[in-house]
Amino acid sequence: MLIVTTDAIEGRKVVEYLGIVSGDAIVGANIFRDVFARVRDVVGGRAGGYEKALKGAKEHALEDMVEEARARGADAVVAVDLDYEVIGDSMLMVSANGTAVKLG
Repeated sequence: MLIVTTDAIEGRKVVEYLGIVSGDAIVGANIFRDVFARVRDVVGGRAGGYEKALKGAKEHALEDMVEEARARGADAVVAVDLDYEVIGDSMLMVSANGTAVKLG
């Protein structure tokens, strides 16, 4: 399945729009990861634990979106957008949204 952030796929024609599809993933912060991330903020560097958690959440959100698109019989998802939201003090939500389409 093709997943693109553009409204069209070069060389392919959209023959049917199947509707908006989405996927969400929520990750909770870990107290130990938080402590080490704060230390990294002070001394510099990257917060690897957070980066890994964020990458995993993004992948899960995209997988859920693709699963919904497949269930609708889509060949592709166009105009994909990723959104990140903080929920409370300790959780992050990643949402993937796009339009499921059939290609000609």
